Amino acid sequence: MENTESQKPYKLASREYKKENTIVEIPNNRGQVIRVGGSRIVTIAGPCAVESREQMLEVAAAVAASGAVMLRGGAYKPRTSPYSFQGLGEEGLKYLKEAGDKYGLPVVTEIVDSSLIPIMEKYVDVYQIGARNMQNFELLKKVGMLGKPVILKRGLSATIEDFLMAAEYLLASGTEKVILCERGIRTFEKATRNTLDLSAIPVLRGLTHLPIIVDPSHAVGIRDKIPPMGLASVAGGADGIIVEVHCHPEKALSDGPQALYPQQFDKLMHDIEALAPVLGKSIAHIRLQPLALSKEKTDKENEKKPGSILCAYSGNRGAYAEQAIARYFDSEAITELPTSSFSELFQSVTDGKADFGMVPIENSLAGSVYENYDNLSRFEDVSIIGSVTLNIRHALLGVKGGRLEDVKNVYSHPQALSQCKKYLENHPEWKHVDAVSTATAAKTVSQLESSENAAIASIVNASLYGLDVLCEDIEDNPGNFTRFVVISANNAKPKLKMMNVTPKTASIIFKTKNQPGALYHCLGIIDKYKLNLSRLESRPIEGEPWRYWFYADADISALGEQIPELENSEKGIREYIEKAVEELKTMADDVRILGIY
Repeated sequence: MENTESQKPYKLASREYKKENTIVEIPNNRGQVIRVGGSRIVTIAGPCAVESREQMLEVAAAVAASGAVMLRGGAYKPRTSPYSFQGLGEEGLKYLKEAGDKYGLPVVTEIVDSSLIPIMEKYVDVYQIGARNMQNFELLKKVGMLGKPVILKRGLSATIEDFLMAAEYLLASGTEKVILCERGIRTFEKATRNTLDLSAIPVLRGLTHLPIIVDPSHAVGIRDKIPPMGLASVAGGADGIIVEVHCHPEKALSDGPQALYPQQFDKLMHDIEALAPVLGKSIAHIRLQPLALSKEKTDKENEKKPGSILCAYSGNRGAYAEQAIARYFDSEAITELPTSSFSELFQSVTDGKADFGMVPIENSLAGSVYENYDNLSRFEDVSIIGSVTLNIRHALLGVKGGRLEDVKNVYSHPQALSQCKKYLENHPEWKHVDAVSTATAAKTVSQLESSENAAIASIVNASLYGLDVLCEDIEDNPGNFTRFVVISANNAKPKLKMMNVTPKTASIIFKTKNQPGALYHCLGIIDKYKLNLSRLESRPIEGEPWRYWFYADADISALGEQIPELENSEKGIREYIEKAVEELKTMADDVRILGIY
């Protein structure tokens, strides 16, 4: 809180009152915290109305499997017509809560009258104030006093200032956990149910610190038009979306025409996942089961953050790998463990000093990080359990008061230097100095305290190491992405496991026999099993001249559709990959699955 004397009519909701973004934290029943407003995109899904126990269990299973992190459903329905279905009341709340608890999904439901608070309190994780009640000030005050998370929907004809003044009622009444929801406004246009005001997202972002989500279902009201507007909402900067999903929308008692089929919702989630790295975000996921931490960590390490998990990375604070850790483990209690080299990182995970390791494996411009392919072959006791893609944006950092014309030496990781080749070619007089990581380079420049030195690193290192930004966005191509993999020791149980993440990649390492056509026959088996190779790398085998390890990444995201008997079951897909590997062993000297994730 920087300034309680805001010049806006809304005080507590304004950027003048609080500069940093508010993150609303919502715990589930698996020891996990869903964070709305952080670096992950959250999705809330479910039917318009709770109709039966069977309906809620079926739809909860479907949306959880596709990537939703909260379950929505109306138990009390404010309808335009008094003859329309009004909801099941407390019975509906019981069904909603049972379904949510079964899949680890906090539940969201609308409150239409303050008299219902005593009934709803024991079932509801997040209250929703609907568009019709946005200016029901007595209801806002009563719900605000509960101190629980609230989703506030914009009124049908409300201006942005009206919207923020309604949020002010909630904040002033006691809750700090307010989520704004744009759901379309009423205009002269009749082609859609309402007009989705996507411009409200950046406008609100400048005016308020509160998180912002979008409801494309109520805005558009037409099933086939909802997915593109959901994507547009995320691209526009929304922290998440709330959509209606029904397994049998043709039989829905409320808003059937705007409810997505589970298959449509699943495709929308895949599209959002593909878009997220471009926006510098990733998708939130629900944990399959509570996480048990490694027993090998010392008491001193555990003191860093009580109950946290340790993830090792190579470099110092501010490294891109550290940012990848924050992205991947967004809702977890995480402690970053810096190491001085990739080998030390792998060893830390193998020895149990760290629960996980964050390892860069390839860059869209500079190619593979070969050292880590070699480490994956050397350290046989680790496996890949996940991946995250980070948009890499480089800046040239110098000491305080330094000038571009003073620079003589540029420090950075070799990958970063190659990614800024065009910019560096404009300064041929500069000497390039390799560093373990970009963050190490920034730290070195800070310690040398000379304007002759500069570092290529993320802009976040400027504040970490007291440096000035001499030039921003100096990478050759804005499409600069690095894929990191998360490694874990094979004997670590249980691994961090998310319930709504169907495996998308299988990584395999194999050594071909020393005979003609060996690689050809190995690839034939991969083709036989319909494994869509997305990457194939070769690396020399130490001590065996002219022999090579081959690393293969296979895109298996469509495997369940190509082979219906797998039914997109994670167990079925894993068994299928293992069967393919067993056959591959007949054509190769050595084969190992690095990970199915």
